[in-house]
Amino acid sequence: MQKDTRQNQQTGEDIIAGRNAIMEALRANRGIDSLLVARGSRAGKVSDIVAACKEKGIPVKEVAPEKLDHMCRGVPHQGVAAIAAAHTYSTIDDIFALAEKKGEHPFIIVADSIQDPHNLGAIIRTAEGAGAHGVIIPKRRSVGMTYTVGKSSAGAIEHLPIARVPNLNAAVEELKERGVWVFGADPDGMPWHKADFKGPSALVIGGEDAGISRLLKEKCDFLVSLPMRGKISSLNASVACAVIMYEVVRQRSNL
Repeated sequence: MQKDTRQNQQTGEDIIAGRNAIMEALRANRGIDSLLVARGSRAGKVSDIVAACKEKGIPVKEVAPEKLDHMCRGVPHQGVAAIAAAHTYSTIDDIFALAEKKGEHPFIIVADSIQDPHNLGAIIRTAEGAGAHGVIIPKRRSVGMTYTVGKSSAGAIEHLPIARVPNLNAAVEELKERGVWVFGADPDGMPWHKADFKGPSALVIGGEDAGISRLLKEKCDFLVSLPMRGKISSLNASVACAVIMYEVVRQRSNL
């Protein structure tokens, strides 16, 4: 008899297939990045699984049945499969605790709607290398801590708190209430090197297509930009984030 759980050999992700296997994973509080439901399969026990996932804040995505067939690679999925998270998520409090432990002003990356796992992995890798204390990502419209993100981070997800929040706007408001200055990377901002990152700082980096959302941009205390001298109007999200992160390093190191 085939097992309900196996690793997808193409992506390396742990796929939990089948209704009973997923329910047991939920009862055991296993980290689940997202639930995939085949179109037309929300009746009966699947509806209970969907409800349980929503209660835990796990994103639920409806997909074509053929996609589940391909992902589960022969394992009977009964119209539902879950992608296990590559690592346990942390909290905003964990991020502040790490900064306090190091005796440093908080330095936090807020990733708004980053959907490319390689981009998010690269941001996490650079953030850890630059001495950031954590990364905050949203539960919706963003890639989570999948296997590909973990691999692209070169193991940085094991050392850096990653908080996944229901609402980035509310999370940024919390940061501001806790004394953090919020900087958004935006083409209309001041030159990146003229911003003062020496105090408690959060850097908001926008998604690959639309940049920072309008409401989140309005909540930023300052906007910062990088010069573009060529024909291309913007940089890759992870590259832009890396350049600004190392300006933070330079300022805090008095270089």
